[in-house]
Amino acid sequence: MSELLVDFITSLDGCASAEGWPGWWGLEGPEYLGWLGEQPEVTYLMGANTYRLFSGFAAGQGPWDPEELSDDEGSSLDELARAPKVVFSASLAEPLTWANTRLVRDGAVEAVRAMKENGSGLLSTIGSVSLSRSLLAAGLVDRFRVVVFPVITGATGAERIYDGYPDVALEMIDNRTFDGRIQLVEYRPTVLTPRGT
Repeated sequence: MSELLVDFITSLDGCASAEGWPGWWGLEGPEYLGWLGEQPEVTYLMGANTYRLFSGFAAGQGPWDPEELSDDEGSSLDELARAPKVVFSASLAEPLTWANTRLVRDGAVEAVRAMKENGSGLLSTIGSVSLSRSLLAAGLVDRFRVVVFPVITGATGAERIYDGYPDVALEMIDNRTFDGRIQLVEYRPTVLTPRGT
């Protein structure tokens, strides 16, 4: 049976991105990048918006000039291109242009439930705030990991991660500090049933 990890990188105020900031808010360091390089192989799960964004970066399109990407950002995109990926979308059309990507038009919750029951290895979301929220609410998430970068993006932050989430109890199973400033926290989540239901 596969395990499902929801994996976010965020600002301290819970935003997944911010206008005008570089990738990793420009604060990635050697310990964090080394840890990223040690992660096991996964099958990445994403929605259409994340697919468009990352496949655009991989094709040299998007808000940044490919020449302006750091070596580390370019290397991460290369690794992501090689990894198996599943995109859940009713709006995308085949053939998909990003290598190693499979399109699933069925409901994501049912499809991921089947992937977990019939597969092996690790499944991990990448970005995809609404997909991650729906998988968590359905009780499919085994681990919930957040890497917090030491910035507050109150004026420019986008993609507020926790808006619309159910109440969730979190049992900490791991935590680390990278480069003296980046904090990783990892939990086993339990979705709480609202009182009166």
